[in-house]
Amino acid sequence: METLGAIGLVLARPARLLGVEPFFMEFIAGIEERLAVRGLSVLLHVVPTQTEEIATHRRWAERGLVDAVVVVDLIAGDRRPGVLHELGLPALLVGTWDDEPGGPVTPAVRSDHAGAMHDALSRLLRLGHRRIARVTGPAALLHTRARTAALREGCARAGIEPTLVKGDYSAESGARLTARLLKGETPPTAIIYDNDVMAVAGLGAAKDLGVSVPAELSLIAWDDSTLCRLASPALSVMSVDVHEFGVIVADAVLRLLDGEPVGHRQSPPARFVQRGTTAPAP
Repeated sequence: METLGAIGLVLARPARLLGVEPFFMEFIAGIEERLAVRGLSVLLHVVPTQTEEIATHRRWAERGLVDAVVVVDLIAGDRRPGVLHELGLPALLVGTWDDEPGGPVTPAVRSDHAGAMHDALSRLLRLGHRRIARVTGPAALLHTRARTAALREGCARAGIEPTLVKGDYSAESGARLTARLLKGETPPTAIIYDNDVMAVAGLGAAKDLGVSVPAELSLIAWDDSTLCRLASPALSVMSVDVHEFGVIVADAVLRLLDGEPVGHRQSPPARFVQRGTTAPAP
């Protein structure tokens, strides 16, 4: 089909977080690399809420500004797939998603967050950890819920109860919530973080409290980045090839534009990378 030259991506999050979170920069770079072969680019717009994201989609559709949109940060009962279907704007969903009963079937590149969480938990259990906490991302996100369900299930099988505290991906929440956990009556011996920024801040908070990492406390970050590799000690991570993730998404979008079936697409699997912040439980 004839194209306009742009694929839309709206990120509904505070702009201050986007500036410090490496994930989306690598993700967009992967998309751009693949789209450039066809002379296409990414039209990126950052808004504070999903309602404003939908308004942006309507505006793009009315003005014919984009050929298709990529939809991220999916939530339960997400309105966006239905709205985009009504607008006739081709869309690709990215992340954790199950088609809503009776709703439109939308092409998707899905991620296995449950399997990755089971892997992260099993690593800690084998190291003898039984007091395990997690600093989560926003609770409404489907991938946060998938990780939470997998963690609870795995801990239940091991006969333990995890501690969960809700963060917002910012360094401030990572530091504050880590300090709260470590000052509690029964502090955890291991913490899993839902992104790299919160994990690096959590490592700093542990140091400020005189808690030795990894002798007294093991930490695992979700998503690898330069921040994790340059931390001291370097953070153990659940690492995803984010650039390749972007390439896979762009390839699916191109198939969508060409009228070809997108098929069953998966993001690169998360794999555990051992560094300096995981060790046997004290």
